[in-house]
Amino acid sequence: TALAVFSGAVGVGIGFGLQKVFANFVSGIILLLDRSVKPGDTIVVAGQYGRVNELGARYASVITRDGVEHLVPNEEFINTRVENWSHSDETIRLKITVGVHYHTDLHLAMKLMIDAAANTERVLKYPKPVCLLTDFGDSAVNLQVRFWINDPMSGRANVNSDLLIGIWERFTENDIKIPYPQRDLHLINSDFS
Repeated sequence: TALAVFSGAVGVGIGFGLQKVFANFVSGIILLLDRSVKPGDTIVVAGQYGRVNELGARYASVITRDGVEHLVPNEEFINTRVENWSHSDETIRLKITVGVHYHTDLHLAMKLMIDAAANTERVLKYPKPVCLLTDFGDSAVNLQVRFWINDPMSGRANVNSDLLIGIWERFTENDIKIPYPQRDLHLINSDFS
């Protein structure tokens, strides 16, 4: 009886252990058949952004921009939301919001932001960059420039940085101010004696 109970417990333990292995194996087969994720794709899964290096039977190798290789279980590609930036097209749109002073000539500021985007390396000429007024904030009028790139694995932060430098230079040349948050403080004299 003790041997039967022990072997039953071991069998249940092995069954639970192999359940994840089997789930990842079946998920790997599904991924290989439907080709929703394939080597070379630029993806975001479980908060990690990177390029799929290879698909294995149990896991996928995803290399981030920092050169770190993550081994992501295949089951995550089936059970969680995956952003595939290069599934059918590598062209993606990026957005940068910049706040300008309320006394700014908005048409000029928007024109300068579009010009900065159009003259930034890696920003596509078509679709053309556009600039929209998105909000009247507490301290600034918020403008958003939207632009397209077709090489997301080359990074987003570097193209954003180049564009922000271009906007800064054009704003400085045209005396357009980027405000910092300000608050009016009113002090009331009260007698606590």
